[in-house]
Amino acid sequence: MTQQSYPRSPKALLGGIAHLGRLIDKIRLRHAGQIQDYNYITVGFDKYLVDFLGIDAQSFEQRVLVGGTDEELLAWVKVNGRMLSSQEVTQWSQGLLVSGPKDDAARRRFQGRLEDIATKRGVAVSSLPSVTTWADVIELDEGRL
Repeated sequence: MTQQSYPRSPKALLGGIAHLGRLIDKIRLRHAGQIQDYNYITVGFDKYLVDFLGIDAQSFEQRVLVGGTDEELLAWVKVNGRMLSSQEVTQWSQGLLVSGPKDDAARRRFQGRLEDIATKRGVAVSSLPSVTTWADVIELDEGRL
């Protein structure tokens, strides 16, 4: 059995920005054929991040695929995205990391994710660590919780 490659945690900050390093990893892993079943660019945290930064998702994807360090990619985001204060970045990142399901449909999706994780682990949902945020569901799913 091969070791599953996971993108880094959405909690890992790059330039103070939550999820940016994860998005970079997702682009690289997807194009290397290592992940396919992830939400990707147009939905979820990816879309929320792209919209917040004010960058063109396809242009960013192409820039990541050219190569470069995290710092070089962060510099590209700063040049090609909208101007953001450090306070805006901090507030957005904190908000992303504490967000949980906000309505009944989202609560059902959240519970469904927990059920999928429990099934993968061969355990009851009740035996999983208690989580309330989407970021923690990702951590749980990828074995960091």
